[in-house]
Amino acid sequence: MSDNQRFPVAAHTLAYLAHYEAFGLERAISSVELAASIPTNPVVVRRVTGLLAQARLVGTRAGARGGAWLLRPAGEITLQDVLRAVGGVARLGAAPAGAKGCPVAASAPQAVGAAIAAADQAAAERLGDFTVADLLPAEGG
Repeated sequence: MSDNQRFPVAAHTLAYLAHYEAFGLERAISSVELAASIPTNPVVVRRVTGLLAQARLVGTRAGARGGAWLLRPAGEITLQDVLRAVGGVARLGAAPAGAKGCPVAASAPQAVGAAIAAADQAAAERLGDFTVADLLPAEGG
């Protein structure tokens, strides 16, 4: 799974668990059900929920009666928490090195790289302003 897939899968997974009020083993939702809602392969969901479990955002249990459930209310889990949990980054890309002999190659790649790093950091910080609860449908909607 690519880095750019982990965050959206994780955010969707957490929102789904919150929507169905999965707050304990008795309310655990299987990776098959979660995967069908995205849609993706259950293996992808299990990998992501494993990362979310390491970050103590969800609990998990393997097996036929297993699944995942939230360990914290959706309003207490920021999207920045989610990004960190899955080892993701808000990434715009990388600056190319520049061709040998190019008049701007000596300075542009470093300057562009610094700008990208600053923008990535700002995006990651901005995710702290949103919670999983913000991903849920509006009441009555």
